[in-house]
Amino acid sequence: MSYISGARLVDDKQVRIASTKIYGIGPKKAIQVRYRLGISGNIKIKELTKYQINQIEQIIGQDHVVHWELKRGERADIERLISISCYRGIRHQAGLPLRGQRTHTNARTCRKRIRK
Repeated sequence: MSYISGARLVDDKQVRIASTKIYGIGPKKAIQVRYRLGISGNIKIKELTKYQINQIEQIIGQDHVVHWELKRGERADIERLISISCYRGIRHQAGLPLRGQRTHTNARTCRKRIRK
């Protein structure tokens, strides 16, 4: 198993598929990173050298906000909404859906405390 940016990557998968397991890297960014390094499309994680793994980690660290930094930013945004007491902040605080979804019969996962 290889670790890149705090994510454990499966050795038997292709680089573009396995790198999407990194929080903040989707399919499009995974392909961009692979092209920038000149890695072929069919190569698997276990076939990469340590140098190539380090290069992938450096490019992802330089150009993309991933893992803890991304989660910290999202948490800061939610805290800001809560602190200014806007509608979305109040819904976050109460653990209810934010974007106008129905709560009478649905939204069970976010309404765990409110169940009858």
